[in-house]
Amino acid sequence: MIPKRLTANSAIRAQGAAVVLALLLAGCTSTPPDNRRVSLTIPQAESQDERLPAEQREHARILASYGGVYENARLQAEIEKTVNRLVAASERPDLKYQVTILNAPAINAFALPNGQLYITRGLVALANDKAELASVLAHEMGHVIARHAAIREEQAKQAAMINHVVNDVLSDPQTGALALAKSKLTLASFSRAQEFEADGIGVGISARAGFDPFGASRFLTDMQRNADIKAIGGNSDPRALDFLSSHPATPERVQNALANARQFSGPGNGERDRADYLASLDGVIYGEDPSEGFARGRKFQHPKLGFTFMAPPGFSLDNTAQAVLGLKDGGGEALRLDVVSVPAEQSLPDYLKSGWMENVDASSVEEFTINGFSTATATATGEQWSFRLFAVRFGSDVYRFIFAAKSKTPQVDRSFRESVSTFRRMSLKESEQVHPLHLKIITVGAKDTVDSLAHRMAVSDHKVERFRVINGLSATDRLKPGEQVKMVIE
Repeated sequence: MIPKRLTANSAIRAQGAAVVLALLLAGCTSTPPDNRRVSLTIPQAESQDERLPAEQREHARILASYGGVYENARLQAEIEKTVNRLVAASERPDLKYQVTILNAPAINAFALPNGQLYITRGLVALANDKAELASVLAHEMGHVIARHAAIREEQAKQAAMINHVVNDVLSDPQTGALALAKSKLTLASFSRAQEFEADGIGVGISARAGFDPFGASRFLTDMQRNADIKAIGGNSDPRALDFLSSHPATPERVQNALANARQFSGPGNGERDRADYLASLDGVIYGEDPSEGFARGRKFQHPKLGFTFMAPPGFSLDNTAQAVLGLKDGGGEALRLDVVSVPAEQSLPDYLKSGWMENVDASSVEEFTINGFSTATATATGEQWSFRLFAVRFGSDVYRFIFAAKSKTPQVDRSFRESVSTFRRMSLKESEQVHPLHLKIITVGAKDTVDSLAHRMAVSDHKVERFRVINGLSATDRLKPGEQVKMVIE
């Protein structure tokens, strides 16, 4: 997502080679810690939002960070029905829960102490039956029942871990520059013991509600397989973002989930209701929502704001709530694109030298045009990283590109310039033709195979692996005519 406006508090500052943006939220499950992400807190003046009750602030910030609410009446009804069934079978049937589906492709779920449950559409899309969905919801309910969320929230307050967008100068230039490229939402994690406790409570709730208690082990396995595909795609940092981060290692959790499930029944018992669940997924958006901008490979498009650009070769892009971030394979180069408001009377060269980024070489400033847009560029240096800055005036805003390289050779600098030169306005026809990917539930035909269906999927890479993961199929499972499977289509 490219914010329409960024305040001065959202501006990037660099000293040496440090450029930082991080958003810290308190939650349940999270994506793993990442050496390319930095989470800090800074004192800020109390805003109107800050004066709201803590849980309302949390709710508002969660929505802002996860693309808002995903509106889907049928899916919402299915999830609420599942929650009500779980509540009735739980140790605390008196507790009230409110479920919000978040419009985010991330695989995540978490709970607030007041019983607010959050689940991303990415997680919902990965599950293959109601028992798997119930396992996630029951796990989060387990945290609430055991008061883990309340305990965690109090600890977060004591540590002053209030949710603020951070701009500050870091002493570690490598950490700072990489945070530029892969800044993400970071959620405070529960302890290992609390996670195992919530797992046990969750499996028990699911089983007593009549769901297959082995849904937890199946879903944990698929989450790990999904994370493995992300690693193959270049995100090989074992701490890279994913639902499993704040929990014990997945193999150990799977074994624990299996042991808990066996206390209630054997495999094959309990309700799964796969067909009904898949029907509720038909048409659900898969991946990023183009209305907030989206990246496919190294190409970024934002139909609503009407622009597109291509990152340098070897880069992968990520669209966050604060900026478009990119990192090149190997981690030696990074980029950030955001939007700022610059007075019309201030020239772009003057803006680049205005102090929003330190160590800018004034003699390097150039002014030119890119596809009809006024542009200025400059360089900045640090101890271990070098920066190439661009400011492009697009309508009433200025789009700000920041490229970082550990070794900025003429060839690398040329690739940065070539990338910015691809920034252009999208035509009305282009914007209208951009549609989100979505799930389609189909019935397997007599001649269909995993390979044949996988290669019809509208995904750019690892088609077979992705098809197997989203359908809960192992490497040896074969399709059976008449069964239903998920497809990702345009």
